[in-house]
Amino acid sequence: MLSKRYVMSFETISMNRKILNIALPSIVSTLTVPLLGLVDLGLSGHLGRTEDIGAIAVGATIFNLLYWLFAFLRMGTGGMTSQASGRNDHKALLENLVRPLTLALLCAGLIVLLQRPIEYLAFWLIGPSAEVAHSVSVYYRILIYGAPALLATYCFAGWFLGVQNAHIPMIVSIAQNLINILISVWFVTGFGWGVAGIAWGTLIAQYMAFLMYLTAWIISSCHLLVHWKDISILQHSKLMQFLRTNRDLFLRTLCMVTVQLGFTATGARLGDDTLAANAILFQFFTLFSYFMDGFAYAGESLGGFYIGAKNLPSLRVLTSNLFRWGWGITLIATLVYLICGDYLMHLLTDDLAVIDVAKRYFAFVLLIPVVSFAAFLYDGLFIGAVATREMFKVLFYATMAFICVGVLLFSTLGNYALWLAFIVFLLTRSVLQKIYYRRILSNISKIV
Repeated sequence: MLSKRYVMSFETISMNRKILNIALPSIVSTLTVPLLGLVDLGLSGHLGRTEDIGAIAVGATIFNLLYWLFAFLRMGTGGMTSQASGRNDHKALLENLVRPLTLALLCAGLIVLLQRPIEYLAFWLIGPSAEVAHSVSVYYRILIYGAPALLATYCFAGWFLGVQNAHIPMIVSIAQNLINILISVWFVTGFGWGVAGIAWGTLIAQYMAFLMYLTAWIISSCHLLVHWKDISILQHSKLMQFLRTNRDLFLRTLCMVTVQLGFTATGARLGDDTLAANAILFQFFTLFSYFMDGFAYAGESLGGFYIGAKNLPSLRVLTSNLFRWGWGITLIATLVYLICGDYLMHLLTDDLAVIDVAKRYFAFVLLIPVVSFAAFLYDGLFIGAVATREMFKVLFYATMAFICVGVLLFSTLGNYALWLAFIVFLLTRSVLQKIYYRRILSNISKIV
């Protein structure tokens, strides 16, 4: 009995090391993203024109929404690669990079070809003023040519995560953001290029990131090229599986976009102070997501590996350990928000009217970690299992729950209904994913 406990303790410690080896670099990578946004806004704020600040904000929104739709390239690549890694299938490892890269370049080509219709649609949806629209166009028409590099980096990031190497994406992310900041500052302050300088800095950094990923792959994995003649990216069964996987992930992302746009658009109907307060409070969810995503990536990489290796006991240990980390982070986040929430709101804005409105709904912020942490962790485990159809179903049902609660209660509860709908959306995801995950484990046990 004593030796069994020692074995279980060692297995738990070993698993936690593997989880942290992926989670911590992934968290660092994620946290570098808002830093870049702050620098871009800071640069635009010193250009002497108010509309330049709005242009960077609107331009960033356009690209965030556009490229968010292609997040399936990273998720699908990561899930399938992790399983191939677990099977030690070198041919599949190569195929699972070449196939998504081909799709990424095709999608990027379409984005570049359709750049004007995309621009017109974005302007119609967002509706910037004429002064801001001109600067946005300058920013957009330069940065749109970064689509091939950016979508390719999605594939490389997913692939490296799939082979349990989270350090390469971390290094590339940090380097990309530093290059972006340095070049943007140089172009704006040294050459006086204004908004165009910020766009060029971002564009150059995107292609540098692509080259860094390509170099890292050649150094670490060029031995896989011996299987080049054997791969078949157009083999019907594998291609159909690949397309189905990415279709489901794309539809899932559409559901996420629907909820976020619905949340923002509905809040805008309640006035500028409420809209701003919601934006401030939503940052608490975003901050929590940065940490939980790191552990979701660990679930994706390690979960897929154990499924590919048909190692169900390790998959169960991974799942239980991930949820221990999830509960711990949830407790810490809730306490931090409870104790420091007022300070954090003042850090985000000095508008007292907005803070007063935000305080009315702060109780919902305290619920966010509790109702959402499981959804993040299950997302990673589902991607590792390539259970993308189930992911889409869960998001569809959760989105319907969000819409129903919002429509039924908005006329009487206003912004309270909006936040309640968002909490119901997160809770629905967590509950349904738990149910589906039990089925996934049952199916895996039958195969093993």
